[in-house]
Parts: sequence; C-alpha cells; structure tokens
Amino acid sequence: MNEATQYPPLPDRLSIDPRSPYHVATVFEHDVGIRLNDRERMDVEEYCISEGWVMVPAGKKLDRRGNPLMIKLKGKVEAFYR
Repeated sequence: MNEATQYPPLPDRLSIDPRSPYHVATVFEHDVGIRLNDRERMDVEEYCISEGWVMVPAGKKLDRRGNPLMIKLKGKVEAFYR
C-alpha cells in the first residue's frame, strides 16, 4: 500500500501538442502543474524552464489553421507533478 509512485523526470521543454517534437506522452500520464512567477497557470500549452517562457492562448483568437493563437510570457518557470 505504501508504494511510492515513480514519475518520469520533467523535461526542460515540454509541449501538449502531440505533433511537437517536445511532446513526451509518458509525462502526461500524470497531472503536471506549471508556475510562472510563483503563480500557478492552468492554460499553458508549452514551456521552457531554461529560457524562462511559457506559451498560452491569446483569448479566443485562432490562426488560419484553426489553432489557438499563442503568446509567449516570460519569467521564472517551475514545472511540478500535482
């Protein structure tokens, strides 16, 4: 009963888009949280810890392919398992 769940290590850069080269499916088997400047964000599509940025949707705007239009927010990025 006291088994410790082994989580895969969180990569430096991660994307939720399965077409991205930065998508790691084994990480998404667990609940991942992202903090930007000490505030938890629930709308992060992609992040990079070493470069200090996250990509989030810009409201309801869509690009010409129907995907959400993304903006880059910079700051201190922390990734963790919930």
